[in-house]
Amino acid sequence: MPFESLTLTTLADIYIGLLALAVFLYAVLDGYDLGVGVLIPPRNEAFRDDMIASIGPYWDANETWLVLAVGLLLFAFPQAHSQILQTLYLPATLMLLGLILRGVSFDFRAKVVQSKKRKWDLSFKYGSLLTTLAQGYMLGIWVTGLRTDWMAQGFALLAAFGVSAAYAFIGSCWLILKTEGELQQKAFYWAKRGLIVLGLGIAVVSVLNLTLHESVRQLWLAAPWGYALMAIPITCFGLLCLCAVVLKRLPKANGHGEWLPFAIALLVFALCFAAFAISYYPYVVPGRLTIIDAIADASSLRFLLVGASIVVPCILAYTFMVYRIFSGKAEKLSYY
Repeated sequence: MPFESLTLTTLADIYIGLLALAVFLYAVLDGYDLGVGVLIPPRNEAFRDDMIASIGPYWDANETWLVLAVGLLLFAFPQAHSQILQTLYLPATLMLLGLILRGVSFDFRAKVVQSKKRKWDLSFKYGSLLTTLAQGYMLGIWVTGLRTDWMAQGFALLAAFGVSAAYAFIGSCWLILKTEGELQQKAFYWAKRGLIVLGLGIAVVSVLNLTLHESVRQLWLAAPWGYALMAIPITCFGLLCLCAVVLKRLPKANGHGEWLPFAIALLVFALCFAAFAISYYPYVVPGRLTIIDAIADASSLRFLLVGASIVVPCILAYTFMVYRIFSGKAEKLSYY
């Protein structure tokens, strides 16, 4: 087999790379449809229908990346999986409840009598909000190294708010791309407000992140690597400024360049993710557990890599196909 010569260190790097890819694609793809769910207005049924239609062909498949990420963590880094879930059992349960509520609401809203449709629309909204808050809280606790003291809790609550704002921002950019008319104009408004909150959140979390781990602080503040790494936040805030200009001019562009806000949001997400990856590699639990400490048996990893080399490209191809087929403006959902 071609994987028999791979060392344990190489396998650890491969699997942490696959895990990072799954987490990033989940954050981007399910992030925007969670953001659309969070933004659903309680009092405008036409907006609600169009917003849900904009994510209808994609949202369920987007969650595939979450399943893949959890599976990779379990099989490749079982010790890390155990520690993370032991600490984050409650928020993980709340996240799953939110995802279940979203799925149930999406189906039931189309099957109940008209007078009860709004209740299921709101269930979809609050299920999305519960999911985003739980994911942000889990990210905050993970960044602290699974600490549970009051300072870690405060950072986690800030991260919960920040992740929800980031999802809402990318969700509004998605609506600019996929909708028209009054809803698109409302999406411009949401994106402008979300851009401000996102920028403040990135700045605050970035500063606080330097106080959590000595190794991170040394990496980002010491020369010469620190100077090079500062290009990431500088570029990130440059893109946010560019997005502000784009959001101001696009409403007068007669439909040209509507893809730009979403593309910029993707780049911002990628830069933030890159900053986290650089800061905490080779840790799978920051400050506590490296990928070598947590890696599973090499023989089993080589065997699983055969399956991963088939499954991951298939999921990527399927994702590309779905977005290619349903490109263009969203159409009304129909149920048969």
